[in-house]
Amino acid sequence: MSDVEQPRAGAPRAGRQGGKFLRDVVIIVVAAVLASFLVKAYLVRSFYIPSASMENTLLIGDRVLVNELVPGAVPVQRGDVVVFQDPGGWLTAGQGDDLIKRVIGMPGDTVSCCDAQGRLSVNGHPVDESYVVLPPGTDRVAMDDFSVTVPKGRLWVMGDNRYDSADSRAHGTVPVSDVVGRAFLTTWPASRWTVLSRHGDVWDGVPDPS
Repeated sequence: MSDVEQPRAGAPRAGRQGGKFLRDVVIIVVAAVLASFLVKAYLVRSFYIPSASMENTLLIGDRVLVNELVPGAVPVQRGDVVVFQDPGGWLTAGQGDDLIKRVIGMPGDTVSCCDAQGRLSVNGHPVDESYVVLPPGTDRVAMDDFSVTVPKGRLWVMGDNRYDSADSRAHGTVPVSDVVGRAFLTTWPASRWTVLSRHGDVWDGVPDPS
């Protein structure tokens, strides 16, 4: 009797083990899908670049991934490329609700333009922005002079293409609360796949406002 009954006793155990395995697989798949949804919904978003204001860092038609933990959990830094909601009056009807620019001045910073080499100064420190588009036949950026101290809770932002960017020079500062996130990766087209740099070598030497 025992030779016949032992396989029968083992069969339910095998079935139970198989069922447990399938249950675990389903749980893992569901968890992975949910995690992916949460990441896309609350941590990372994709944005399309519709204008030339950030050339040559970003070109028309590029798609970028944006880290939405900035500025809530991760602070904004000088040099960050950020997406922000239109504070009002930056965009005309039909242009959408979001813009993308580089952070030049943090709250309390004094941003001035320009020295003899065409460089911006932040808190008296000139910054060599090698990524800025220069007009054909020139070796310096030529902009109208200005000097502004960024109010508390706001940012001074500018496009890398200084000759084709309606930015804080035209519209003023941006509330930090309007920042959607920091762009960190160009994902499309495939030939443009690259990590977006804040150019720490340029910005880390800027002193805090006195």
